[in-house]
Amino acid sequence: MAIQVNIYEQSKDIPDLPGTNVFHSTELFQILEQTPGYRPVLLVAWEGNKAVGKLLCITRRNARITGLCNKTYAYGTGEYFHSAVKDETIFGKFLSYLTVRFQDDSFFLEFRNLEQSLFGYKYFRQNGYFPVRWLRVRNSIHHTALDKWASPSRKRQIARGLKNGAQMDVVNNRKDLEEFFAMLRKYYASKIHRFLPDLRFFISLLEHPTRDKLGQIFVIRYKNKIIGGSVCLFSQDTAYLLFSAGMRKSYPLLYPGILAVWKAMTYSRQHGYRHFEFIEAGIPFKKYTYRDFILRFGGRQISTRRWFRIRWKWLNRILIHFYI
Repeated sequence: MAIQVNIYEQSKDIPDLPGTNVFHSTELFQILEQTPGYRPVLLVAWEGNKAVGKLLCITRRNARITGLCNKTYAYGTGEYFHSAVKDETIFGKFLSYLTVRFQDDSFFLEFRNLEQSLFGYKYFRQNGYFPVRWLRVRNSIHHTALDKWASPSRKRQIARGLKNGAQMDVVNNRKDLEEFFAMLRKYYASKIHRFLPDLRFFISLLEHPTRDKLGQIFVIRYKNKIIGGSVCLFSQDTAYLLFSAGMRKSYPLLYPGILAVWKAMTYSRQHGYRHFEFIEAGIPFKKYTYRDFILRFGGRQISTRRWFRIRWKWLNRILIHFYI
């Protein structure tokens, strides 16, 4: 039976679909739909009346600067549900549509966080993408001791921060969320390579009816002031750290940035997740301070790749020649 691909641009039109991958879920679509600067599109493959695959694509826009700042990306290569047609073949249909649809509107097309680095290789090449080696950092958090693989210095910092009066908590109200966001925005203002969504992204996550299964927002307090925090999404048996920050310079003896990650890890373990992954670990051939920071929690580096396509054809051809 032939595969038909439908495109959904509004969550109200999306039918009930199978799946457990948060990065291709209707719930994440709903959150992004309510976030200024983001435009989600969900591609769904049908075999008759049965959904056999889906892929959530996200376009991030900049209201002040157009063109170069538009980026369309996906986390992974989709989610698939036992079709007679190979998963890669369905993905090839998704990729062809995505490329034609967004190649003129977005400067970058990108596929990140690939579970299988070789999945879809043929179709990426056919559609003019080039691969860049990348790293993922993943922690196993199902051991008897959560800090089993953490460095001795990291263990001491966690203990000192808690002993000196820092408190770890989960955000449950709008007031705490807004205070956390103000701190997070100030922290990310100096991070040129990192992009922070509008406050409404976090409000939508906080107020989503499935929040407990979808994700959580954590904060670090000291004397009733929020000095750090983090945001996680949950998918299958893994918690994914999206954002984290701490007022390290103002509170050096409390280690708020470290405790923000630690709280996310302890919560995830307590709620049955077996792995904890840091979304942004960087490229393998560049010294990256943040990667050094997260590796001290005891995770292991996993080599993977990201696929890119650039709107300027002449530059894209050069990069294909360079990377392939």
